[in-house]
Amino acid sequence: MKSSAIRQSFLDFFASKDHKIVRSAPVIPAEDPTLLFTNAGMNQFKDVFLGKGTRPYTRAADTQKCIRASGKHNDLEDVGRDTYHHTFFEMLGNWSFGDYYKKEAISWAWELLTSVWKLPKERLYATVYQDDDESFQLWQQVTDIAYDHILRFGDKDNFWEMGETGPCGPCSEIHIDLTPDASGKELVNAGDYRVMELWNLVFIQYNRQQDGRLEPLPQKHVDTGMGFERVCAVLQGKGSNYDSDVFLPLFGKITEITGVRYTGTLDGQGDIAMRVLADHARTLTFALSDGAMPSNEGRGYVLRRILRRALRYAKTLGCNEPILHRLVGTLAGSMGEVFPELEDRKETVARIIRAEEESFLATLDRGIEIFNEVIASLRHNSASVIAGTDAFRLYDTYGFPLDLTRLMASEAGFGVDEEEFEHAMHEQKSRARRDRREKQQLQTGESRWHWFSDNHASQFTGYTTLEEESAVTGYSVTADRVLLVLDRTPFYAESGGQAGDSGWIETPEYRLHVTDTRKDGDAIVHVVSEAFDTVRDCTIDPADVVFDASRLACRASVDRGNREGAERNHTATHLLHAALRRILGAHVQQKGSFVSAERLRFDFSHFSKLSPDELEQVEAEVNEAVRSAGTVVKHEDIAYEEAIEKGALAFFGDKYADRVRMVEIPGISIELCGGTHVDSIGQIGLFKIVGESSVASGVRRIEALTGKAAEQLMWKEYRELQEIRHLLKLKAEEPVKGRVAELLDSRKELEKQLQEYRIAALAATLERSLEGAAEAGELRIVSTMIAPVDAEWLRQAVAGLRERHPALVGLFCFEEHGKVSLTAFAGQQAISGFGLDASKLVREAAKAVQGGGGGKPEFATAGGKNPAGMSAALEAFGALVKAAVK
Repeated sequence: MKSSAIRQSFLDFFASKDHKIVRSAPVIPAEDPTLLFTNAGMNQFKDVFLGKGTRPYTRAADTQKCIRASGKHNDLEDVGRDTYHHTFFEMLGNWSFGDYYKKEAISWAWELLTSVWKLPKERLYATVYQDDDESFQLWQQVTDIAYDHILRFGDKDNFWEMGETGPCGPCSEIHIDLTPDASGKELVNAGDYRVMELWNLVFIQYNRQQDGRLEPLPQKHVDTGMGFERVCAVLQGKGSNYDSDVFLPLFGKITEITGVRYTGTLDGQGDIAMRVLADHARTLTFALSDGAMPSNEGRGYVLRRILRRALRYAKTLGCNEPILHRLVGTLAGSMGEVFPELEDRKETVARIIRAEEESFLATLDRGIEIFNEVIASLRHNSASVIAGTDAFRLYDTYGFPLDLTRLMASEAGFGVDEEEFEHAMHEQKSRARRDRREKQQLQTGESRWHWFSDNHASQFTGYTTLEEESAVTGYSVTADRVLLVLDRTPFYAESGGQAGDSGWIETPEYRLHVTDTRKDGDAIVHVVSEAFDTVRDCTIDPADVVFDASRLACRASVDRGNREGAERNHTATHLLHAALRRILGAHVQQKGSFVSAERLRFDFSHFSKLSPDELEQVEAEVNEAVRSAGTVVKHEDIAYEEAIEKGALAFFGDKYADRVRMVEIPGISIELCGGTHVDSIGQIGLFKIVGESSVASGVRRIEALTGKAAEQLMWKEYRELQEIRHLLKLKAEEPVKGRVAELLDSRKELEKQLQEYRIAALAATLERSLEGAAEAGELRIVSTMIAPVDAEWLRQAVAGLRERHPALVGLFCFEEHGKVSLTAFAGQQAISGFGLDASKLVREAAKAVQGGGGGKPEFATAGGKNPAGMSAALEAFGALVKAAVK
C-alpha cells in the first residue's frame, strides 16, 4: 500500500465513525507562545483540553504536520544516526471532546490495525497504565488480542501530562514486534527499534493540581497519535522509516544531484548524510511554506541551525554547492496534493533556502579551517576539549551552531566546553539587552484590575458604528494612565497590523481621552492617557480616575478622522498586495504590515530590490483601481472552507477559526481580514509609494501614503521642483535633470582638478624634505614628520617620489586626533639592490607608537596610539635601514 493510500485510509476510516476531518494546523503555532513549532496533533486543540475553547464538533481526525527540533521534544541530533528519528513528521490522530471514551478508542484502533490494515495480531502488544484496570479489561472485552500481550507500565511510559499542572491521564500504547521470530515481548518500552510504538491512545480524565492531587475533569477526552512515517514502513514491510516510499523521491533527487546512491545502511557515512538531507529539507520546506523565516533568534534560528547542519553533511556526499533548495520541488511534487501550500509556495521557499545556503557556504570553508586549527592545537597540547570561547567564535563569526561544532568535534574524538560557550552567549545577550527596551506589557507589576462583572469579554461593534452606549466592566490604574474595559465598544483594538483606535469615553464624571486600544484575550482594553473631571471642570491625572458599581454607564466615541485614515490605508494594503502579486508573481506573500491614520507599511516576500519601473507599475495599478471607485464587500461570517474556495488569501501560518471575516474587492482582491475598511476604494483618493527597502533575507518593505497625506507630499515635491527651476533659471520646457547632471559633472571635474593640485603641492613639499635626507652608502634616507594629510593623496605623492628617486627609502608620519599614521616606501634600487622591504620596516617602526601595520615591499602603512613615540619611530626606521645596508 502506498503512503498516500495509507494516509487516506486512516482519514476515511474515522470519517466513517462520524469524525470531522480537519485540516492540519500550520507547523508555526499562531496562538501558543509556549511552542516554537507544532510538535503534536493535539496542539491545535489545546484550548479545548484546557477548558478555554470549544469546537462545533465533538469528534475529529487529521494528519498533522509536526516539527520536533527544539526544547523538550528535540530529535535533531539523532536524525541520520538511526533510521527512525525525524525533525519533521506527520502525526495521524483522532480526538473525542467529551464524546466517546476508552471503549471506542481501543476498539477502533484495533479494528483499523488488524481488520483494515491486516497487521498480524500475534505481533501486536497493548500497554496500559499500572492502575488503569478499565483499559486492561476493555482490551480483553472489545478486541481479540492475546491476554499475555496486554502489559502494565508506570508513570514514565503510560501516563500523559500536558505540564506540571493541568489536564492529564493514563494512556494505552500499541506496539509492534518486528523481531524475526516475534520474540520481542521483553523489548516493549525498552527503547529497542525492533519493538516500536505505533499508536498512543491518551485518555484525558484528570486535572493535576498545584499540590500534585488529581481531580476528575467534568468532561473526559481522547487524544491519539500515530507516526505516519513509522506505520508506512511497517505496512510496506520495510526495516526503516527511510526505506518507505515517503522518502524515495527525495533520495532519488539527491542521487541525481550528487551521484551517490542510498543503500540503507545504518553506519555508512553517505547514507547518514542522505537521511539528514532528506529530513532537513522536509522540515525547512514545511516550516517556510507556513510562513517561518530563518533568523538569528527563536524558531528562525532553529531553522538556520537545521539548514547549516544539512550543508555540513552534504560535504560528505562531495557536494559543496547549494543543494537543499533543489529538493523543494521534489517534495512539493510528492506531498503537494495533501498539503497544497507546498506547491503554492515552492518557488518562494526555494529562493529563501538558496539565499540561506549561499550565505552560509560563503563562510563554511573558512569556519572549517578555523575548526581544524583548533583541533590541531588541542592535539599538540594533548587536550581533549574545545574551549567554549573557540566554539563561540565559530558561532559568532562563522555561523556554526553549537550542535554543528559538537558534531564535528565528536567525529574528531573531542568534546566541547558547553558551559563556557553558554557563558559567552549569555554575556553577548546581556550586552544586547542593555541596548533594547523590553516590550511594554498591558498589565505591569504596578497595576491591579478592578472588575464589576464576571464576564471580561468585550463585544466589538465598530464595524457598523463609531459611537456606542456602553458600561465599564473593569479598570486598572497605573502611574500615568488608566486602562478601561467596556462591555460593548466601537474602538478597534490593535490587531492584524492595524493600529488601535483613539477617541473619547464620557461618563457622568469624566471625559477620558483614549490614545490607544489593545486586545487582552477577549477583552478590549482602552488606554487612557488624558482625563478631564467634568464635575470639577478641570484636567486631572488619569491615575486619579475612580469608578464604582453605581456609576458605570458611558458613551464611547471613536475619533472619526483617525479611523477613516486607518481604513484608507488598510484597504490600500489589500490593493497593494494584489498589485504586487500581479506584477512580481504569485510568490509574493504578506509577511507583515502596519496601518495607521498617517501611513501604511507592507512587508512581503520577494528576493530583489524593486526597480523604479516596477514601483511605478505597482503605484499606477493601485491608483487605477482607486479611480474605479469599486465597492468593498465585507463578509462578516463565512465558513473558512467557503472563503478559501472563493480564492481568499490566508498567510503567515495563521490559525483561523471555522468561521471567518472576508474582505473582497471584486475583481481585484479577496483576503481573510478582521480589520476595518472603506466602503468604496474611491475613498482612498490617492496612493503614493514613499519608500522601498529590505527587512530581512527574502523580505521587502514598501511604505506609502494615501489620501490627503499623499496629496500634501506631492504638492511639497512640486513646490521644491519649481524652486529648483527658479534657482537654475530654467524655462518651463527645459528638463531639470539634464541641467542638474551638467552641474554635477562640472563639480566633479573641479574636484578632480583641486585634488590634482593638492597632490602636486604635497609632492613638492615632500620633495623639499629630501634636502635633509641622510645617506647610507648609495641610498638616501628620509624620515620626518609632516602635517596631517589624506591617505590617498599621500599614496599618490609617494608613488611619484619613488619613480623619481629609485635609491630613496623613507618614512613619513603624522598625528591626528590622538592617532599616529606611518607611511613607508622604498625605491626600486633599494629593494633590488639591498633587499629592503617597506612593510617589514614600518612594522618594526610602529612598535614605538604602540601600533602595527604592513603592506608591500615598495609601499606600506601602519597606525599607532602613542604620539609621544613618533620621534623614536623615525629614529628606529633610520637605524633599521642603515643596519640593512651594512
